[in-house]
Amino acid sequence: MSWYIKVIKNYVNFGGRARRKEYWMFALINFLIAMGILLIQSLVGIDGWLSGLYSLFVFLPSLAVAVRRLHDTGRSGWWILISLIPIIGAIVILVFMCLEGESQSNKWGQNPKSGGGYL
Repeated sequence: MSWYIKVIKNYVNFGGRARRKEYWMFALINFLIAMGILLIQSLVGIDGWLSGLYSLFVFLPSLAVAVRRLHDTGRSGWWILISLIPIIGAIVILVFMCLEGESQSNKWGQNPKSGGGYL
């Protein structure tokens, strides 16, 4: 849960780097929370406004952590736009998010595994 909170606290930080663990733990917890909200909505019988509100809440943190993850692999955050290409874009982004980060410092900061991270 600390990885999720760390990303939420850095919701406007598009600089620096994010480890694979940070990105994927945020994605996992985000998925579990979203599924919980959908379950509650269906049990209570309310419309999708609650899940819509949650999606709006996590949009900026999700975008920021994805950009920082791309930085860790040595790519510009603008690569996130490739996800707008149907199917192929999602596959490319998935591969980028799974790649190991650069072991040395790059123009976005130190390796987060070595104690670096946010600028």
